[in-house]
Amino acid sequence: MNQSNKIRIAILDDYQNEALNFGEWSSLPSNVDITVFNIGMENDTDFINKLLPFEILVTMRERTWFTKSTLEKLTNLRLIAATGGRQSNIDIEAATKLGITICNTASPGHSTAELTWALILSLTRNIALEDKNLRAGIWQTSIGFGLDGKKLGIIGLGRVGKDVAKVAPLFDMDLLVWSPNMTQKRADEYQAKSVSKDALFSNSDIISIHIPLSKSSKGIIKKRELSLMKSDAYLINTSRGPIVNENDLIEALQTGMLAGAALDVFDDEPLDKNHPFTSMENTLLTPHLGYVTAENYDVFYGTCVKNIQAYLKGTPINVMNPDSLPADSNDK
Repeated sequence: MNQSNKIRIAILDDYQNEALNFGEWSSLPSNVDITVFNIGMENDTDFINKLLPFEILVTMRERTWFTKSTLEKLTNLRLIAATGGRQSNIDIEAATKLGITICNTASPGHSTAELTWALILSLTRNIALEDKNLRAGIWQTSIGFGLDGKKLGIIGLGRVGKDVAKVAPLFDMDLLVWSPNMTQKRADEYQAKSVSKDALFSNSDIISIHIPLSKSSKGIIKKRELSLMKSDAYLINTSRGPIVNENDLIEALQTGMLAGAALDVFDDEPLDKNHPFTSMENTLLTPHLGYVTAENYDVFYGTCVKNIQAYLKGTPINVMNPDSLPADSNDK
């Protein structure tokens, strides 16, 4: 642990400047000094220089990447208090070898499922478009797409996907599901039919993505899969941007291969205002709001404070490192 009197903590990617409003930060020792970064940072020399003084980093989900090379350069770093469960952005093996403790938090999934349905309804009923037009004095410009009797294809029945699936019967929708490890027994739990990947893309009226980003899932949806979709079908992505090949999706939307897409996640975040998605009339875009609720932030930052407290006492909790670190491994 840092032997100087001051313990420096950096909170990263707090775009809304809200982190300190959640969690009992005042309960930390008086010699704790907290710096909040409200903008994303490129992982470069300037990034290293900004974070070098800090012993503890509080990270928001998987926004900022910590490779082995980056971790080796952050020589004062001893703890990453990360929000959420999965931390694919952190090389945990490298961190462990460097004596850096990684702690995580719970990650309630209901908010992402709620947003998914908000996007489905908003996209198919042209809510954003009609709101914009009505404010401009224009009355009724579109015809909606009803859900009753339509087929909803869900990719993945994990923590979020299952919550999305539970809602489909309320709209009398037929439910198709697929993932690399899907079984009909699993699908039966949600009144769904397990189908092949091609069948899901060919037959679904709406497809919603709910698998985590990994080496095997990156780019799992390309031009081939998009070309199988009905021309009046919609794609919803509240999982991770790179699961869908971005260039292929842009082409599919521009050429009418599918009717539209609602996207909460992107390859690069924040999304550039000049990105092709922003000029398309058949996209509905939100700035990665899936987990952004007061209830989630209470869990994220509240637990981060507890994780920091435990670390400072020498008894870390919610540790992700594969093996317990030696008692003195926080000292260089």
